[in-house]
Amino acid sequence: MSGILEQFTFSASITGPICLMLLLGVLLRRWQLINDNFIEIASKLVFQVTLPALLFLSIIKSNTITNDSIPLVAFGVIANTLFFIFASITTKMMIKQPANQGVIIQGAFRSNTAIIGLAYVANAYGESGVALAAVYVAAVTVLYNILAVIALTPKSENSSMKAYGIMMKSITKNPLIIAIVLALIVYELTIPVPEIIIHAGQYFADMTLPLALLCTGGSLDTRELKHDKAANILSSTLKLIACPLLITLGAYWYGFTGLELGIIFFMTASPAAAASYVMARAMGGNATLAANIIALTTVGSIVTCSLGIMLLSTLNLM
Repeated sequence: MSGILEQFTFSASITGPICLMLLLGVLLRRWQLINDNFIEIASKLVFQVTLPALLFLSIIKSNTITNDSIPLVAFGVIANTLFFIFASITTKMMIKQPANQGVIIQGAFRSNTAIIGLAYVANAYGESGVALAAVYVAAVTVLYNILAVIALTPKSENSSMKAYGIMMKSITKNPLIIAIVLALIVYELTIPVPEIIIHAGQYFADMTLPLALLCTGGSLDTRELKHDKAANILSSTLKLIACPLLITLGAYWYGFTGLELGIIFFMTASPAAAASYVMARAMGGNATLAANIIALTTVGSIVTCSLGIMLLSTLNLM
């Protein structure tokens, strides 16, 4: 019994703070201390300024990023691509409405790695884990944009050209990718960064996860979950159970343990990305369904991730 209690305590120490911050965001929104305008502006601040600062500083200050991280990134790209194919086949077999298929597929594979995933890693492993996870995030963010376009593109040539234009713009102008690429250049070339810039950037970096989680909690609207129940259930099952289970098992079979296995689990166990709503709306998909999937997986991931942490820690794998 004491062993189970210890594993539960360890799990709660990782997911508990995130759950509380999400709940605080819900309460602050309900008490009208934050509103849609605040959430919109703060989310832009996180995406364009504070999160890039966090990723940049985590990488340049790290001593864990070496050529040994290449297998982790390569595995992440291959495993997520294979899961995308699996989710596509499963969805098209079970859901007959073409308008919903792409949104369900995107919700199944596209994880919120940059906010929830990094928050899990930060709580579990600290700065060294965040630095290694940042490289993983960069690779899968590019992959997610490409796969999302494939999933959401209608079958006409014109819309396909428009979709690939959206994809290229999304990748080349993504502040997270830009920050990570710059950080890797600075890291590899050992370019000195003035201490004053590091200290100022750290102020921004420290704001990232609390502000992002408050905005995520404030934007949740579980009242919409009554719509498209079958689609919600399928996408959430694929995202919260099938994705972390299959990819983490594959990572263990490949030989990953400890920090690397933990990063793979946290990144795949995190909920559907908020960007999936933006992409679905931009490409004419069912944006309401995308928002529902985000809400359901955000709430559900606290439970499924906690159970996964307990299992992995019991087996001494993370």
